[in-house]
Amino acid sequence: MSCGCTTNLHDGKAIVDHVKRKGKADLAPTIAHEITCDCGETFRLEKVIMNCPKCEMTYAVTPCGSDNYHNIMQAGIKYA
Repeated sequence: MSCGCTTNLHDGKAIVDHVKRKGKADLAPTIAHEITCDCGETFRLEKVIMNCPKCEMTYAVTPCGSDNYHNIMQAGIKYA
């Protein structure tokens, strides 16, 4: 399943917008990565767009890039 993503998506907000536009925001990532947020909270990324449960910073990754932790980007507080 292709999400039509490109290597040009290096901004968290652009990733959120792209994934939502494709209707894939509720997909699980290939790997459920452990995220340590800037606020100190550690949580498991279980969807390709997800907020930190403590501070609500939005994290996003495209479905086809979700196997690589380095593709996960911050999009801003409550961006999703």
